[in-house]
Parts: sequence; C-alpha cells; structure tokens
Amino acid sequence: MGNSRFPLFIDLTGRRAVVVGGGPVGLRRAEALRRFGAEVTVISPRLAGPLAGAVHLPRAYRDGDLAGAFLAVAATDDGAVNAAAGREARREGVLFNRSDCPADCDFFFPAICEGAGLVAGVVGDGTDHRRTAQAARRIREVL
Repeated sequence: MGNSRFPLFIDLTGRRAVVVGGGPVGLRRAEALRRFGAEVTVISPRLAGPLAGAVHLPRAYRDGDLAGAFLAVAATDDGAVNAAAGREARREGVLFNRSDCPADCDFFFPAICEGAGLVAGVVGDGTDHRRTAQAARRIREVL
C-alpha cells in the first residue's frame, strides 16, 4: 500500500489546536480546525489576512507553546521553526502536521468536502495534487 493513509475522523470540539504560522496555509488550516470545533490559537508575528474565531498570539513560536494542545500545525516558511515545533509535539504527545515535510507528519489535512450533513476527506499519496483536487471537486458536486 506504500503511502496509503488511514482515514480517521476525530471530534475536535473543545480541543486545543495550535497553528504556528499566519500565512495563507496557516490561516486555511486554522479556519478548517475552527470550523470543526477546535479551540484554535495561531502563533505568528503577522497574519496574511483576517482571523475569525481564533486567538492570535502576535509573536514568533517558542518552545512550550504546544503544552496542553491536542494537535499542532507548523506552517511557517522557516523549516527550522517547523522542525522545532515538531520536536516539541513529539515530546508532548501532540498530533503534528508540518506543511513543508510530509515525512514529519502524524496526520494529513484532506481536501474537505461537505454537504447535506456529510463530510468526506480526500488525501492522495502526494504524487498527484491535481488529481486529488479533481476528485475533491467531483465529490463536492455530488454532495
């Protein structure tokens, strides 16, 4: 099965999620997590756009920021910061996703498809992003 990934749907209601990075990817991740009930904190000196329904800490990531989190996402443009967040996540037992390094991820963000009380997620093996996006579009049409 190679790079197959097990689809797992988790209730995030009230669970703490930390997103390190306030660029477009970080904000998309924060919004998705918030939409599914997580209590989201975004740590970033700046934000690429508006952030609704989440806490913004306007500073750089520091070791200790993931304490008490259920899951964390590192989505900065600095690989060293993303790696440091990953080390802390492993030490703290926090589920971790890193936008720039699939090998350092405990979970993957799917293309989210919602409609009529249904939620589907589409994740590829990382070799054909266009095909994954196309499949998600088709599922959204059905939903």
